[in-house]
Amino acid sequence: MGTTEGGLVGMYGEMEEQNQRLESLQEGPHDVSMSGKMKRLLWHGGSVWDAWFSAASNQVAQVLLTLPYSFAQLGYASGVAFQLFYGVVGCWSCYMITWLYVEYRTRKEREGVIFKNHVIQWFEVLDGLLGRNWKILGLVFNCTFLLFGAVIQLIACASNIFLINDHLNKREWTYIFGACCMLTVLVPSFRNYRLWSFFGLIMISYTAWYMTIAALAHGQVANVVHTAPTTKVLYFTGATNILYTFGGHAVTVEIMHAMYKPVKFKYVYVLATLYVFTLTIPSAVAVYWAFGDDLLRHSNALSLLPRTMARDVAVVLMLIHQFITVGFAVTPLYFVWEKVIGIHNTKSLPLRAVCRMPVILPVWFFAIAFPFFGPINSTVGALLVTFTVYIIPCVAHMVVYRGATARQNAVEKPPFFLPSWTGVYLINIFIVVWIIVIGIGWGGWASVTNFIQQIDTFGIFAPCYQCPPRAPVAATPPKLHD
Repeated sequence: MGTTEGGLVGMYGEMEEQNQRLESLQEGPHDVSMSGKMKRLLWHGGSVWDAWFSAASNQVAQVLLTLPYSFAQLGYASGVAFQLFYGVVGCWSCYMITWLYVEYRTRKEREGVIFKNHVIQWFEVLDGLLGRNWKILGLVFNCTFLLFGAVIQLIACASNIFLINDHLNKREWTYIFGACCMLTVLVPSFRNYRLWSFFGLIMISYTAWYMTIAALAHGQVANVVHTAPTTKVLYFTGATNILYTFGGHAVTVEIMHAMYKPVKFKYVYVLATLYVFTLTIPSAVAVYWAFGDDLLRHSNALSLLPRTMARDVAVVLMLIHQFITVGFAVTPLYFVWEKVIGIHNTKSLPLRAVCRMPVILPVWFFAIAFPFFGPINSTVGALLVTFTVYIIPCVAHMVVYRGATARQNAVEKPPFFLPSWTGVYLINIFIVVWIIVIGIGWGGWASVTNFIQQIDTFGIFAPCYQCPPRAPVAATPPKLHD
């Protein structure tokens, strides 16, 4: 066995190709009919492009609408700086996840394991490399984050549709969209999100550029003020929302596993983040420039833009995209539940769909109970994203490669721009300390304080969070009888 990076990565690639050939032989010849070709084109995705569409569209969804709100808490300079900083940190921590995934899968495949009907997940990587305690840690944090990630998207669905149709309150819309989200049980795996990921990215791109152009065309409102930053609570709440924005790679392992060549995902995610910058920074800057401190009372930026056909299109596209993102968040939870009840390897899609239904019920419940669009992002970011996608991957990587033998036999080696294991450790330590102090410490304090304020103001199970007061209905004058 070679010890150079090229040899090890090459061996991993050879095993991938061998497994694909074995799977092709087991599955038999492809369906060459037109319906078979269309099914492969629209349904079976595993290319680098499929992974890029999934990573980019999943990274920024409803949070696009709350970033101007974060700028109203942070100000221009901190808003842009935190986006760039957390984008880079997010790419690094995602790199740690991909590194550990490739290490785990390579070890298993050297043992002759073929993952034909089994989807590898993050907690299994931790279990295989570090043991049962790490498995439990990863399972608890990852599942809780994905649960509330789906909750946030469902809340956003109700918040957006209310902008078009306010005949029902937001809680009633949540009932409806929660029922619609049951349809996600029908999607077998991330490889089957090809069409949805492609259109999801188009939808989010349209919405971002609509927000930018519409805000600039609208101009600044009368007496606009830009006072941010003003208080520590608002400042660190906004910073933690951006931490949440670029911490959306809790589904990294599942997306990688759906790829034909998972080892390339580390490049895919960087390119996806660069593209996301072109959507988030211009739209947040433009909307904050136009509306200033008004955003502090409107966490959904679309609610401030004038109602036009273009805005209604953006709302509808965001609705569809958020529905897709609910699927991204709950699909890993479906896999976990399937493994718990012992049906993950079954080929019966109807059976899997029926058994998945209990998973969506707590998502529905929490979305109705805590409909705080905007503040809930920061709270989830501070209490869950910090551990799930920043601290645990970086610490796990340091523990796995703490020994000289592990470093010598590692499938991946330190990147070309940092050809030293010491440098990798220093970056991981810096990220862990920063996230603990700024993300969990200050960010957790600010986000929880803000969240409690929302509960005190609106209450749990609020029927219509941040809805404008309805105009009183004029009393009908009594009829005069002759």
